[in-house]
Amino acid sequence: MDRKRFAVDAVALAVYLVAANPAVTGIAVHEWLGIGALVLFLAHCAQHVDWIASTARGLRGSTWAARGNLALDALVLVAFMAVTVSGLLISGEVLPAFGLYADGYYFWDPLHAISAKALLALLLVHVVVHWKWLYGLVRKGRGGHDE
Repeated sequence: MDRKRFAVDAVALAVYLVAANPAVTGIAVHEWLGIGALVLFLAHCAQHVDWIASTARGLRGSTWAARGNLALDALVLVAFMAVTVSGLLISGEVLPAFGLYADGYYFWDPLHAISAKALLALLLVHVVVHWKWLYGLVRKGRGGHDE
């Protein structure tokens, strides 16, 4: 199971990193890759829902590391949703493809820029926090823990 999780996580991170650079991809590709990153992010969350539920249920008895990891994951979720919603609302490609338009560009555009930077920083911390597990999985062919 860890290899499947790692594969989804690696693809999700790669798609996000490409999508996070609209200067290279162009706006249209940026927007559609962003939708793809959202789908992969939701798959990542679905793979870890058991850990999230058990940690949230046993929050009082859990370790500080588990609590911190859960808090970090919550911040990543909030930042990702802010990036996604604001990105859709300033979209010049995805939203019009569905015949939709949203007002408030001067609110949503700065929110998109700020939340995108916050998300990138939070994902960097998330990868660093899980570095041992990632290293163990790549080096030995198995994960260091079940999360």
